Amino acid sequence: MAAFDGKAGGGSKKTAHGLSIGTHWGAARASFAADGGLRLDPLAEDPSPSPLMRGYAELADHPLRIGCPAVREGWLTARRGGRPDERRRGAEPFIPVPWDQAIALAADEIERVGRSFGNESIFAGSYGWGSAGRFHHPQSQLKRFMTLAGGFTFAKNTYSHAAGSVLLSRILGGDFSDPASCTPDWASVAAAGAFILAFGGITPRNTQVEGGGFVRHHVPGGLRRCAESGCRLVVVSPTADDAPDFPGVECLSIRPGTDTAFMLGVAHALIEAKRADEAFLARCTVGYEQVAAYVIGREDGVAKTPEWAAAICDCPAERIREVAGRLVVGPSLVACAWSLQRAEFGEQAFWMAITLAALVGQIGQPGCGLAFGLGSMNAVGRHGVRLRGPALPQGDNPVKTFIPVARIADLLLNPGATIDYDGQRLTFPHIRLVYWAGGNPFHHHQDLNRLRQAWKRPETVIVNETHWNPIARHADIVFPVCVGLERGDVCVARRGSEIFYSHQILPPRGEARTDHEVFRLMAARLGFEDAFTEGRSADDWLRWIYEGFVRNHPELPPFERFREMSAVDLADLVDDPGPVVPMGTFVADPEGAPLGTPSGKIELFSRTIASFGYADCGGHAGWFAPAEWLGSPATARHPLHLLSPQPENRLHSQLDQTSVGAAGKVAGREPVLINPRDAAARGIAEGQVVRVFNDRGACLAGARLTAAVRPGVVVMATGAWYDPDDPDAPMPIDRHGNPNVLTADVGTSSLGQGPSVNCLVDIAVAADPPPPGWDKPPSFSRP
Repeated sequence: MAAFDGKAGGGSKKTAHGLSIGTHWGAARASFAADGGLRLDPLAEDPSPSPLMRGYAELADHPLRIGCPAVREGWLTARRGGRPDERRRGAEPFIPVPWDQAIALAADEIERVGRSFGNESIFAGSYGWGSAGRFHHPQSQLKRFMTLAGGFTFAKNTYSHAAGSVLLSRILGGDFSDPASCTPDWASVAAAGAFILAFGGITPRNTQVEGGGFVRHHVPGGLRRCAESGCRLVVVSPTADDAPDFPGVECLSIRPGTDTAFMLGVAHALIEAKRADEAFLARCTVGYEQVAAYVIGREDGVAKTPEWAAAICDCPAERIREVAGRLVVGPSLVACAWSLQRAEFGEQAFWMAITLAALVGQIGQPGCGLAFGLGSMNAVGRHGVRLRGPALPQGDNPVKTFIPVARIADLLLNPGATIDYDGQRLTFPHIRLVYWAGGNPFHHHQDLNRLRQAWKRPETVIVNETHWNPIARHADIVFPVCVGLERGDVCVARRGSEIFYSHQILPPRGEARTDHEVFRLMAARLGFEDAFTEGRSADDWLRWIYEGFVRNHPELPPFERFREMSAVDLADLVDDPGPVVPMGTFVADPEGAPLGTPSGKIELFSRTIASFGYADCGGHAGWFAPAEWLGSPATARHPLHLLSPQPENRLHSQLDQTSVGAAGKVAGREPVLINPRDAAARGIAEGQVVRVFNDRGACLAGARLTAAVRPGVVVMATGAWYDPDDPDAPMPIDRHGNPNVLTADVGTSSLGQGPSVNCLVDIAVAADPPPPGWDKPPSFSRP
């Protein structure tokens, strides 16, 4: 990749002009217009740059930037002895305070809670996506600091694929606990000319992003090569918008949440026609006998025929049989979106996809078999070498107490309660203090009214944030921190081959400091600054991280040269390692290269999981009817199934405050897509503000009518900043269109306890809708 002429510099606009920066949406070159406005242009090496970069350029000078440390009025008054703290988080004004006072308040509170109640009463729950760099990654900085402060209760797994990861580690082994590791590369799929059966679709809107930073967007080109090589694509989804721009793509519309039943119908057709690859099943799997007994009905007396599946899925049985036939007549790939396991009993969809691919018998062949997450992020399905190197060390947390990632509200509401998780029995500690940095739980968590009640329980909530988003508004102590444009970093994606230096383009706005500096100051207050910094400055840490990559890849240039370059791609420096063939070595020699499972094989039936005795997750894949779906009695009250996919114009809730995030909003609200037939039945017209509601809450949105969504289904993307009309009310109306005021906060099952977004709703025209308020900063009181 080409080098820039500009040198690494500080924050002045003069020295920053022309330097590279890294984001979750790709890499860019910074420049300034005559009026001083910042412009970010993608690097020339990116064949399909993301338009979201325009929004990133607006973040530094946005009016919602947090300008100085701030403390919630009621919390500060209580600490001064004026009155009890009513914990009106999200409803009270803030008081600006000097940095030294804010650091002292936070550090002393951490020390007090740890000393009085033990460090397991501190939850450092920061979730990812706070930074594209390896050093200024808020979650890593927070966990390093809290480990040195005595430890903290933490969260395991990710909202993206928690249930899937737990399941895969049991039935494929730990090497495949990351669903992306099960996925072949796009070039191999194209070379195979595979028939792709994509449950949940392949959505390019999700592939604009990748954690850690990157240069090239791979997915559009991968899809194009697949189309040119003659691949055929069938998308199984309730909405045609889940299908990419692909020649001749076929869409099979099914009820939301019924993918497992569809796959069972396909499996029955294969077994009934004696087209299952029994030789592969015998060599590479265990448990086919139990699965076959369930599918043909010997286990429970119910044959999972295509007709049985059709009644559940509302899809013709002959189409299910047709799909079965197409899977076995040539190269084929069963692809499953991550979204399928974010549902009640979500483990079953992943398990059944593995079962179906095993019946077809093409796992371990280049470009064939099984894929999880094609279309979920940019690097999934990327071909080529991968960089190996360090991130900021987080240390060994002395507290071993943890929760599954999506059980935050349960943790805060139910101290001392227990839950099942992956064969363990977990007990919730009593959380007195929450520290959050780099994430927004009021975006990614379910049932926000329940979370609001839970959020009142801790004595103190501390947050590092860049803007006045919902998590900052629901904090007690708020530290203003830098956006990525305001500090340098080393960017590389976990699955990537590209590494580049992200330069500081702008000076920090207002009183903002880096997360590292915030924690350094608190570490100094608490007496472990030297242990936290290890005697290194921020620049020293960047060199240390990069040189860790150089030790693994001596082909990389020296650090000084690296800082001057736009990016370095390891793929340009070493030989091509060949195609990515998940489980290829195992399939070639199951005895000599076993999987990391008890049997060493793919476990279509898991004795381990069966031994847990969970009523909601047995020893093999099966159909469990969710509490909320279009075949449930709950439709009598709320007859529409709400889908909440990732947005096209944001990363989760990031950029919602920018012009890019505002694109497509209706009267300042998130759009909700509704079939014209359902809209007519409710008197809803295009562009009207509507109320979307169920027994958990209500939000306002703007109606968009489209036949791409099947009747009975509505779609509202996640990420609109939570905006309650009355923060003191037990169930306020969200004025902005956040679907998580409606989703159910229940675990996927006792195995994975992942997030579940099953959700039935109804919609009505909103009478006199109040104006949005999320786009204005909170109120402030005098110190």
